[in-house]
Amino acid sequence: MAKDINPKCKQCRRAGEKLYFKGERCFSPKCAMVKRNYPPGFHGPKGKKRITDYGQQLSEKQKAKRQYGLLEKQFKLTFEKALRQGGNTGHNFLKLLEMRFDNVVYRLGLARSRSEARQLINHGHFTVNGQKVNIPSYNTRTGDEIKIKSNKKDIKIFKGLPEKLKNAETPGWLNFDSKNLDAKVLHGPGKDSITPNFNMQMIIEYYSR
Repeated sequence: MAKDINPKCKQCRRAGEKLYFKGERCFSPKCAMVKRNYPPGFHGPKGKKRITDYGQQLSEKQKAKRQYGLLEKQFKLTFEKALRQGGNTGHNFLKLLEMRFDNVVYRLGLARSRSEARQLINHGHFTVNGQKVNIPSYNTRTGDEIKIKSNKKDIKIFKGLPEKLKNAETPGWLNFDSKNLDAKVLHGPGKDSITPNFNMQMIIEYYSR
C-alpha cells in the first residue's frame, strides 16, 4: 500500500502552520513549528516569496491533502466523487474526508493522530457493525457502530483511555461511550461541525482549472 513517507515536521513547516501529525508532541516545546518556524531548506530562514494565485491554490490543496494523510490520486478521486454528488461541492468533499474510517477513529480520540489511527486500523484493532475492518479509507455511514476488538482493549495504547476521554469533546455527529469505548455514527457532519484550517474555495478553483 502506497503512503507518504516525507518527514511530518517538515510538512508542517512547509505549510507554515501545525497540521497535528504527531499528537501530543505538536502541543509541546519540541514541536518543529516552535523550534524552527520557517520553511525547510539548506539555507535556513529566508524572506517570504510572492505567491501567485495558482501557488496559493496549490498550497491550500497540499495542506488539506497532507492533513488528512491522502496521496494525490486518492485526494483527487475523492474530490471528483464529491463533484458528482451535486449540491455544495465543498461541503460534500469535507464530508467524505471526515467520514473516512481513519478520521473517525481520530475524531473519537482513540488515536493521537490520523497516521496513528491508520496504523491501528491496518493492524485490525477495530470492528464496524461486528465485522473487522482494516481499511483506513473505508467510508463510514449513518448508523455504523465502531468498537475496539475485545481482545485488543488491554494493549498498551488503549490502557487508561476511558479516564482520559471522560471529558473529551466528541463531534456532534458521533456518539461515544467513553466507559466502554464504543461509538456510533449518528449522521454525516453538517456545515457547522466542520471547521477546516484550509481554504476550500481555493481547492475547488485548483481542480476547476
